[in-house]
This record gives sequence, structure tokens and C-alpha cells, in this order.
Amino acid sequence: MNIRKLIASNVAIMLAVGLTAQAAEATKYFARAGSKMRIEGTSNIHDWQMESSLIGGSIEIGENFPTEPGQAVKPGKVEAKAEPFVMVRSLKSLKKDGTPYNDAMDNIMYEKMKSQENPRVIFKLKEFVLKTVPSAKDAPYEFEATGDIVAAGETKTVTMPVTVLPLPDKKLKISGTVNVKMTDFKIEPPTPNIPGGALIKTADEVKLIFDWVLAQKTAAAK
Repeated sequence: MNIRKLIASNVAIMLAVGLTAQAAEATKYFARAGSKMRIEGTSNIHDWQMESSLIGGSIEIGENFPTEPGQAVKPGKVEAKAEPFVMVRSLKSLKKDGTPYNDAMDNIMYEKMKSQENPRVIFKLKEFVLKTVPSAKDAPYEFEATGDIVAAGETKTVTMPVTVLPLPDKKLKISGTVNVKMTDFKIEPPTPNIPGGALIKTADEVKLIFDWVLAQKTAAAK
């Protein structure tokens, strides 16, 4: 074997070992039951809310991501790749007591969000930074997440506070809140008429609240 072939062989071996080690370090968690996505807004008539109990997707994390209660980790950028999503038509309007509110409101929102052409709301994680390590073992880790929200065919980059709570049985609960405007996604705030001729004027700004539960298990069959 000449020197060039020997060098090429050694480089190939080193690359293979590096890729294998990198794959071994990455751990994938898949969405599981217990998740919740909520949209809260206001209008000139009353406050309103819509909610879904289904958040799909997965997250792939590096070894510096806290997965056990009380795990020792250092603040700073954390390796994580994630694209959670919510099906638009899984969102349902609710009364304050949690009971169903109005199918008409649901259909108006589905139309405004262009659910036929864009059936999912997606968050594409760009950066995940650990800000605060909890002082108590059962407390969550505090992060700052930056990523793109994709809704109604439009994209908006946001930065929001997020917490990660390691749970038993190799589970994680990732929670966060962020305010956005419907017009950020070229969604016109609904202004439907109600019986009696009154006009509902929906405020542009809404609050997105989520709890995403994941488990380190094989993805469910599609």
C-alpha cells in the first residue's frame, strides 16, 4: 500500500469513528400523551382560548442536555434539534371551565389559518441555551429557545423562555410561553357578527402556551 492510500484509509477510519461516536451521543425523544398546546386571545366581547392535546414531533439531544432530575450541567448552548408540530384542526375553542365553546369559532379560525393548504403549525428550533440550573432536584431547568414558528404558510422567528423538567421513566416535559401577532403570519384577526348584529373585534396579539411531553422510546408506527 502506498503512502497516499494509507493516508486515505486512515482518514476514512477516523471519519467513521467520529460519526459513530456522534451518533452514539445523540438521544432521541418522541412525543407522547400528556402534551397540550393552548392559544389565548382577547376581543371586544370577551377573552377566548383554543386548545389541542396533541403535539407531534421529536427532539434529538446531545449528552449535555439534562435528562435526569438534578443532573449536573453547565449553563450555555445545548445540543438539540426539534420540530414539534400541532395540527390546526386539533385546536378546539373552550369555555373558561374547559368545556367546548363553539364550532363556528373553530371553523372561522381554521379558515383564517388556511388549514387546508397549511394543516400544521410547526416550530423549528434553531438554538437552545440553558440559562439557570435548578437549586432543587425536582425543579425544572430554565432555557431560552430561538426558532421559527411556521403558520398559515408564513414564518416568524421568536425567542422565548422554556423550561425542561425531567420525569420518571425517561420522559421529559418541555414547557414555554410566547406572545405573537396574527398579522405576523398574515392572518387577519377575525371580526364575525353575532346574533343581534354585534360585531366581534378580535385583538391581533395572542399568547401561545405549550407543555410538550416526550419519551425515550421507539417512535410509534405510522
